[in-house]
Amino acid sequence: MALGTAAAGYELRFDAGRICLDLLATTHPGERLDGLEPLRVWITGSGLVPPGTPLAHADTGWLLGFRELRGDVSQLVRGRKSPETRPYDLALARVNDLARAAPPAPRAVPGEDGLLVRELAGPPGCAALLAAVARDTVELLTDPVARAAIRECEGDNCPLVYLDTSRGRRRRWCSSEVCGNRERVARHRRRAALARA
Repeated sequence: MALGTAAAGYELRFDAGRICLDLLATTHPGERLDGLEPLRVWITGSGLVPPGTPLAHADTGWLLGFRELRGDVSQLVRGRKSPETRPYDLALARVNDLARAAPPAPRAVPGEDGLLVRELAGPPGCAALLAAVARDTVELLTDPVARAAIRECEGDNCPLVYLDTSRGRRRRWCSSEVCGNRERVARHRRRAALARA
């Protein structure tokens, strides 16, 4: 899934460039993980589990765990200067602790067409899924090239963070289709207003 794609009726974004940054996008423009079904859709859409993986065993503890991890990731990605309530060091310790668990174990199995497809060895647990996101966070923050490519959207009132992998590293918005389009429309309106004046 990609930007602005509605999955099972939930508008979720998967265009930030990393799973941990896609998790941060679930807060804008409002809370997107407001129940278990949106969380299940996000887990599948983010690629943490293959499509069709049963997640009926997810409970409210999962929702709380993902929201808490999201707060920690936000604190770490935005750095010490962020006005978050939790201290940076506590967020780092929690992410490191979550990353120690084993992520879901994948396996290759023949699909209906005979080609190999990814499937999980068993139903994923919350700790395993949180570990996968925490490990992605650790990888992002410890890779100097990736860390240097972290950007915050320049769109009006858009707090989203993304990985700038554009050619000249000049990407300005979380999405050209969303914030970039808004900026182009606003610029057009300003020019049209000046022309009328």
